[in-house]
Amino acid sequence: MNSTKQHLLVSLLFGLGCSSPKLADPHVWRPTSGQGAESIPGPLKNFGPFDSFSDALKAACPLILSKPNASVVHLQERDPELALRVSTEYCAWLYYTPEHKYELSMLTDVPLPGSALHGAASCLLPPNVDDPRYPPSSIKYIFLLHNHPFAGELSEVDINFTVAMANAHELVVEAGSRTISLSVVAFFSNSKDSQNPTCDGFYQYAPATRELLQWINTKGDWQKNKVGTVHWVSQTRFKIIRE
Repeated sequence: MNSTKQHLLVSLLFGLGCSSPKLADPHVWRPTSGQGAESIPGPLKNFGPFDSFSDALKAACPLILSKPNASVVHLQERDPELALRVSTEYCAWLYYTPEHKYELSMLTDVPLPGSALHGAASCLLPPNVDDPRYPPSSIKYIFLLHNHPFAGELSEVDINFTVAMANAHELVVEAGSRTISLSVVAFFSNSKDSQNPTCDGFYQYAPATRELLQWINTKGDWQKNKVGTVHWVSQTRFKIIRE
């Protein structure tokens, strides 16, 4: 290993906090051997609840991006192979409870099988939330949250999985006096500061509207840009009509 790559690896292990899978993170859930993955525990302790989903999103973005290797844009130019190898996606559900609050499930970084072969890290989010306070049928599924380590747009996997979850739950959710389209959200950071990745925005796709959006965080003000519309050409294939 040459000195440059050795220096980068040391920086990752110590500066980024790249940890062994054996080290526990109180925010991150991983199924144990023989444990089913049909549900993820909720709520996330010491986080929320929130009165609005916008407040929940603003809080979830820096939390998820602060996790080890949740953003690797600082490595892309220097060592893209290393960036891909260490990049990690974290997934969670944002859901609505019978108490009219928005809650975040625990996070998971369990990789989607085969995702590395497609040149990207993807996390496997269970389809349901196990919140022992409420009957399963009383939980409303709002957003599938995750991070994009390379700050890219939503992937084909993201969009197809969101459609599957909308079919499994509700395409449009009635949350109190609001009507919300179930959607996927991918947080990203453009910062090259490995110690303090900033929450610079997120991509969003809602099957109900078929709109692909980008939200940019500008000093606390969120600006919406329409990237395009997802046009389905079959049950599993689509193309994006750009704006």
